[in-house]
Amino acid sequence: MIKMINTSFRDNSGFIFKSDEIIYRQINQVYREDYEYLLSSGLYDELVNNGLLISHEEVNLKIQKDEDFYKIIKPKQIKYITYPYEWCFSELKDAALLTLKIQETALKYNMVLKDASSYNIQFINGKPIFIDTLSFEKYEENKPWVAYGQFCRHFLAPLALMSLTDISLNSMLITNIDGIPLDLCSKLLPLKSRLNPELLIHIFLHSASNKAHEEDTKVKLKNKFSRLEMESLIDSLKSTISHLNFPKIKTEWGEYYNNTNYTNKGREEKEEIIKEFINKIEPQTICDLGANKGDFSRIATSCSSVKTCISFDIDPRAVEGNYKISKGISDNKIQPLIVDLTNPSPAIGFANCEREDFLSRFKCDTVLALALIHHLSISNNLPFDNTAQFFAKLGNYLIIEFIPKQDSKVQTLLGTRKDIFDKYNIDEFEKVYSKYFEILDKRQIDTSERILYIMRRK
Repeated sequence: MIKMINTSFRDNSGFIFKSDEIIYRQINQVYREDYEYLLSSGLYDELVNNGLLISHEEVNLKIQKDEDFYKIIKPKQIKYITYPYEWCFSELKDAALLTLKIQETALKYNMVLKDASSYNIQFINGKPIFIDTLSFEKYEENKPWVAYGQFCRHFLAPLALMSLTDISLNSMLITNIDGIPLDLCSKLLPLKSRLNPELLIHIFLHSASNKAHEEDTKVKLKNKFSRLEMESLIDSLKSTISHLNFPKIKTEWGEYYNNTNYTNKGREEKEEIIKEFINKIEPQTICDLGANKGDFSRIATSCSSVKTCISFDIDPRAVEGNYKISKGISDNKIQPLIVDLTNPSPAIGFANCEREDFLSRFKCDTVLALALIHHLSISNNLPFDNTAQFFAKLGNYLIIEFIPKQDSKVQTLLGTRKDIFDKYNIDEFEKVYSKYFEILDKRQIDTSERILYIMRRK
């Protein structure tokens, strides 16, 4: 059964499809020359061997071949597809620098990237990797880098806005599928950013040039661009990206672990119970919801069966910290992502089909929902029935922590609002969740009234 994947329909070089749950890519005749040169030049081998480009193998499938058909390749399979608007600042920054490194390397082999979309990057074992084998074309002497504008929209503009205006502005990529327009970015950046010569060139003057070209057909863009100028452009972009940093800000949950109400013994017992539950069911994939800086994601991945943990949180500072910690682990199995569980990533693009929604991408063996249910139920007025259904759509098993109303964290939430939550109690919680899950075990955490459950979806 062949199923077309809508992420590649804009590319005439080929398209992506799925057969028996395996992702393949057809290469069209129009891309034949560039593909053969990519392989014969040695560029493909260097990029793959250095972990910069995803590997593939050529395969023969019994499918109907049209006149465009040239070859089918099977890329290394990626379990979870993530999108730039879900990445923290340093994930987007690392993806940007990887794209420039690939462009720099390709030029040495007389090739260039014909597009520089942030969607061409995915993360494997916590490291960015380029996934679009059909993005390379032969370098033409004196031809400008055609992907320069796209690179600035997809990477430089959101990074500059996150660093200098507001860290949450990568969410603008949801409504701007081809990157943040440079004229909009120019308006949102603080005036002092114009004093930065690199931003002045790549955003403000770049935007003005684009606008002048659109408004006056007599404006002629530079049509000769030497190799040396191309190399200088790449170096300038690398410098610009490298000098952008995560802003010095405080966020609501950025220091969560410094302000918990567990005793050391209670914390240790919680960790041991979670490891016991995980080892009991031996999941390979885990979604940790409300993971903060990923302490319990790392506890989960210390269990031998766990191969991957997607670590979600709404707080950009917490996710940034999680990513930086995870980068330092040699056998990293954690992918930190920014997601608001009360408003998760939607399906976007043409016909809402180019980028899949949250629930379509993140099915897992086990869901971790620790110190989360009170935020969903009380801060966001979500009934138990709704959260139970949501968790059941995500995973086969659920490890969840119930925080009773008398807990100090719940009382803090109720301190600024009327207590209308009569059904927020353990009996109602178990009653509702039992409609969707079988409760396998539950344990009260020492020196606390909090209870950990392990449940199996019915």
